Amino acid sequence: MKKMSLRTRVLTGTVAAAALGAGTFGAVSANASAPAAAPAAAVKADTANRNLQQSTHLTVDAASKAAQAALDAAEKEHQKVAVSVVDRNGNTIVTLRGDGAGPQAYESAVKKAYTAVSWNAPTSELAERLDQTPNLKDIPGTLFLAGGAPVQVKGAPVAGVGVAGAPSGDLDEKFAQAGAAALAK
Repeated sequence: MKKMSLRTRVLTGTVAAAALGAGTFGAVSANASAPAAAPAAAVKADTANRNLQQSTHLTVDAASKAAQAALDAAEKEHQKVAVSVVDRNGNTIVTLRGDGAGPQAYESAVKKAYTAVSWNAPTSELAERLDQTPNLKDIPGTLFLAGGAPVQVKGAPVAGVGVAGAPSGDLDEKFAQAGAAALAK
């Protein structure tokens, strides 16, 4: 290999550095001067698209109406209960704890409402299924005791009403049904 003079080496290094700098500057300049990417256009839902599904959800006002109707039905019979209304996905929309309701009533009402909407059936019916399938009770967040009522639109669940705190599940479920019925009015 041929030995380069100091002058040639400095000149070669300077040219290389200048080329590298120009390339970097060009890339930065091109990047800075490029127009911003246009925001993604909103995807318009086509109801004929088999990958999409429309669903019905209960409003907060409707959930409050159902919860208050259930609480009112319980108070008429001098029962101290908690009432919960959950949406179709089991998320709590509203929970009312009546005056004097026990500390366990709040959580039990939520779980009964969740169980009713999850299986689209009153929890009294679901409690009977435990004889054949006792491990159902092990599903987190569920409570297989009477007192939960599903709310349906065209046979599909849109919400669940759960009541807990009365001396019997039959009463709890009667009040939950009163809450669900208030939505039909």
